[in-house]
Amino acid sequence: MRRSWWKVLCVICLGYTVIGGILMPVPRLNIINESIRNLYYHVPMWFTMILLFTGSFIYSIKYLRGGNLRDDIYASQLTNTGIFFSILGMLSGMEWANYTWGAPWSNDPKQLGTAMSMLIYFAYIILRGGLKDDEKRAKISAVYNIFAYALMIPLLWVLPRMVDSLHPGNGGNPGFNQYDLDSNMRMVFYPAVIGWFLIGLWIATLKIRWGLLKFEKENNFQFEFEKNNK
Repeated sequence: MRRSWWKVLCVICLGYTVIGGILMPVPRLNIINESIRNLYYHVPMWFTMILLFTGSFIYSIKYLRGGNLRDDIYASQLTNTGIFFSILGMLSGMEWANYTWGAPWSNDPKQLGTAMSMLIYFAYIILRGGLKDDEKRAKISAVYNIFAYALMIPLLWVLPRMVDSLHPGNGGNPGFNQYDLDSNMRMVFYPAVIGWFLIGLWIATLKIRWGLLKFEKENNFQFEFEKNNK
């Protein structure tokens, strides 16, 4: 139970987010109206994606320094889970934009930068699928992953702030915290961030465990094969 406390916290936070996100009052703002409740889902999903990609970035560096293939498994599965949350974040953002901006896609700089970053990470999956040798795949994908993370930073945070943007906090627009994230919303938003990150971590740990089991099974099979053919 001691090792599962964070899973219990995850379920509690997400359950509270769903119920509180529907029932708790929100500011009555022009255009945004009730769609502001999507803040409890869209933004935490992006936060989760960024944190998972950060973990993957760290494990890619660890692999290049130590050459341990287990670090490559951690990096790849954290990236895969981060990509999953990037898709959820993009879809929830497009749904929100459809009601507030009049269309799901308006070529907003933040949308374009995010799409480019997602395509870079999609290429990471294709790259890994095209390499059969474990060590070669791990080394090349680790280098690629580091560059992908380095490109994500300007695409998501730097370039959109340099031009006009519809997104809050970009292109001169004030962020939510400055004008409409009131105390009622904070009571739901902060648990939502914790809950979504923990569910992302939970999914990633399951995928990592599966990857490690597969790695151990393949290595044991190869060891037995070599032993029997000596």
